[in-house]
Amino acid sequence: MAAVREYPVAEEFDERVVEINRVAKVMKGGRRFAFRTVVVVGDNRGRVGIGVGKAREVPQAVRKGMEKARKAMVSVPLVGGTIPHPVIGTHGATKVLLRPASPGTGVIAGGSVRAVVEAAGIRDVLSKAFGSRNPLNVVRATMAALSQLKDPEQLAIARGKDPSQLRPFWERKGRQENG
Repeated sequence: MAAVREYPVAEEFDERVVEINRVAKVMKGGRRFAFRTVVVVGDNRGRVGIGVGKAREVPQAVRKGMEKARKAMVSVPLVGGTIPHPVIGTHGATKVLLRPASPGTGVIAGGSVRAVVEAAGIRDVLSKAFGSRNPLNVVRATMAALSQLKDPEQLAIARGKDPSQLRPFWERKGRQENG
């Protein structure tokens, strides 16, 4: 009997171009221009990646960035629609602070941070970028912050606490009234 072959299902990704930059390479005959793109790819369910593509034309640079971003995807632990705890990510002179927010707050973030957290599927978060505001560094600092996030259940076990004690205050309050 022949084996049934399963083909991978094409996943739908949220693809965002954060920045398109023209760069020049000085050569014997003059300048040679190319384009550098910073691209964010996420599945809106806790996975996100960034990629940088460089090519002589914009569409090729975007395509290269998308391919690199898909290969570099990381998982982000989510609690409801927000992050489990505050975190600071750094890259170069850029620092990005991400704080959990109560439901209904929305994404309070600038353009580069917003692209990353929305692609990851985070619906409620507060953020602030410090230092350099270069979009590439801000995106990388945001990814560094997201990669530092820990799952609340694992964190509770490591600390020897009940996982409900590490829940955000808006979730604890509702559970105390109901339970």
